[in-house]
Amino acid sequence: MTWTAPSIERTEQLGALGTVTERQMLEGWLGWHRETLLAKCAGLEPAQLARTTVEPSPLTLLGLVRHMAEMERWWFRRSLAGEAVGDVFTGPADGDEGFKGVDAADAERDFGLFRAEIGACDLVAAGRGLDETFVSAPGVSLSLRFVYVLMIQEYARHNGHADFLRERTDGVTGD
Repeated sequence: MTWTAPSIERTEQLGALGTVTERQMLEGWLGWHRETLLAKCAGLEPAQLARTTVEPSPLTLLGLVRHMAEMERWWFRRSLAGEAVGDVFTGPADGDEGFKGVDAADAERDFGLFRAEIGACDLVAAGRGLDETFVSAPGVSLSLRFVYVLMIQEYARHNGHADFLRERTDGVTGD
């Protein structure tokens, strides 16, 4: 049996985020966007995930999953926590950021790495305050709050790309 990207059951309900604490709101929006990317991939086979559909762009749904794993690691683990971990696939240091090297044969593994990276990043953020700061690579002081907002916008932008990629793959639309 061929592996397909698993369906995702939404755990985040956006309406419930209107009256929660700032931390709950940031975590909720980030969770919702993570789930949205997975929902855009749900039910597709590896070849569909790795196929370019909006020519001339080389973007693929699998490339977006890989890219977001890199962004999660870069901002939460490498930057905020200062962990000495390499790239998940290929990353910011080489300018690729996970987009290149997509292989349908690795789709199940790549999804597993993405999910594992989210878990590791959530652990890093869990014990820290929103005002906790770190010094970024260019020497700018940034906070965990900044990382949450940055990641929300990064997912929102790429989820828009995923909308087009999915619709061109099999006609499916929706959030």
